[in-house]
Formats: sequence, C-alpha cells, structure tokens
Amino acid sequence: MKTTADIRADLLGMQDLPFRDFQSALMPAVPKELVIGVRMPVLRAYAKELARDPEGREAFLADLPHEYHEEKLLHALLLEQERDFDAVIRELDRFLPFVDDWSTCDCFNPRVLGKHRAELLPHIDRWLAAEDVFAVRYAIGLLMRSYLDDAFDPSYLARVAAVTAAREEYYICMMVAWYFATALAKQEEAVLPYFEKGRLPEPTRRKAIRKALESYRIRPDRKAFLRTIS
Repeated sequence: MKTTADIRADLLGMQDLPFRDFQSALMPAVPKELVIGVRMPVLRAYAKELARDPEGREAFLADLPHEYHEEKLLHALLLEQERDFDAVIRELDRFLPFVDDWSTCDCFNPRVLGKHRAELLPHIDRWLAAEDVFAVRYAIGLLMRSYLDDAFDPSYLARVAAVTAAREEYYICMMVAWYFATALAKQEEAVLPYFEKGRLPEPTRRKAIRKALESYRIRPDRKAFLRTIS
C-alpha cells in the first residue's frame, strides 16, 4: 500500500521544471512553489496505476486538504474512476471546498454522473448555491457538459443566469460566459435572447459574445449578428 508520502514522492519524481514554469504562469492564484510540474498524461497514467492499490487510493482521497496542485489534480482524476453515483457525490462534497484553481475544477467529469442526470440535478442546485467559488464553477461546468443536448431544458439557462446576477467572482463569470457560448452553438433559439442586453450582467454578456466569436461551432452569420450587439 502506498502512503500519502509515497504518492507525493512519486509526483515529485515526475517533475518537469519547464512545464512547471509554463503551468504556473497560467495559474497566478496558485503559489509557484506549490506547483510540481507534472504533465496531465503522466498524471492520468499514474491515477490508473494507483487505482490498482485500493487502500492507498482511499488513504490519499481521505487526506484533505492536499498541499500541491498536482495532488489536487490526482484526487480529481481518481474521482473520475468511481463508478458508484452516491460515492462520487459524497466525495465531491468533501473535495470541492478544497478546490481553489480553475485547472483542477475543469479537469474532471466522472462518467457515472452522466448516467444519473435526473438524480444529479438537485446536487447541481446545491453547488450553484454554495459559497465556494469553484463549487459553483464546477456545477455550471456539469450543466454545460451534460445538459445541453438531449437533456436540455430552457430553465437551466435561467439557473446559470441567476448565478451571475448574484456573484461577481471572476472564475464564476468566466464559466458563465463559456456556458452561454457553448449553449449558443447547441440550443441557439433558446439561448440567443440571453445575448441581448439586459439578460446577463454586461461584463459577462460581453465575455460570452467574445467566446462565441472565438468558437468554430458558431455559424458565420450568427457571429456577424453578435458583432452588431456587442
């Protein structure tokens, strides 16, 4: 069984210093000394290896909060492997309060959640109402990844818009903008009114327009229209 100290030593042994410098520059809120510099494919392979050590895996997941950024990433990747819906929800409730950067927040999406979309919605609502910035961001990400296709309901747009009306934190507003730009590509008729003035806070609306203009999934004629209302 690997201990938490063993796992940390393994991660430090995978360090790529040039990558650490690059990654750290993208996460100004994370102190550089807490970034080891391990590339994601290497971390994913290590997470699969650790899954074969159930006792070590469980001990690591229980050892919150983690110190290094890569330990948080590894935790997220281990949660992706979980196949039991209730277990994932319990672990997310434990883990999300300790997520403090966009990279960790956005890197994982347990497949089991997509198989229980009806049961997941009440938990998404809980996280949307959470005080923790990255719990809110994670909930919006779930709505973006799993509820814009066959499970779409226009009420989800209003839920996300209500969040940005009440919260001004940068990482929430950027996720709201990303959500609406993605939603526009998939549910144009329902989403387009939110790009008109007055439906979203103006800074968030402008960010959503910018992201939509950058997206290859938005039609050229629709981009031309967005430019007229930006």
